[in-house]
Amino acid sequence: MTEWVFQVKFPERVYTVEEVQKAREFIEKGYRHRLRVRGSPEFKRQVEEALNLVKTAKHYDFLRTYIKQIVEISGLTQLREAEVAIWANKYTVADPVEAASLFIQKAHQMKDYIEGKLYYDTGETRAVKKRIEFLETLRETSKNHAVKKKCEELLKSWTETTFP
Repeated sequence: MTEWVFQVKFPERVYTVEEVQKAREFIEKGYRHRLRVRGSPEFKRQVEEALNLVKTAKHYDFLRTYIKQIVEISGLTQLREAEVAIWANKYTVADPVEAASLFIQKAHQMKDYIEGKLYYDTGETRAVKKRIEFLETLRETSKNHAVKKKCEELLKSWTETTFP
């Protein structure tokens, strides 16, 4: 795969209208982040395990298009749009299948943010649907029986939840 060479850097933060527009232009030209993981050694190990599942499902390029880093925090897991980052706690990454699907959900939320789609009202529903699609893909592409079983459990849980 050919890496694009960019003379100007991707914005450090994506907050103002200009920064969002610049980020969108980079992405439209094929820019991919060099995804970084920051945290304790155990956190990094668990995130790498989840990222391997993202790669198994062939979603890694999508993830690194919209997410620059995954950072360990002690608070609530959240997408930090301005930082192009996912802040995650140790409990979020304890289950690699759950973590991988959450990373994809957050990447879709970041994509919507950069594209200017409204989050409130239907944004969360769109992102959760993409998470479910990811779990279906992972279930089909993984050769690991335990991963397939966990995907089935999560899919059952997500489909039991009512969405408008």
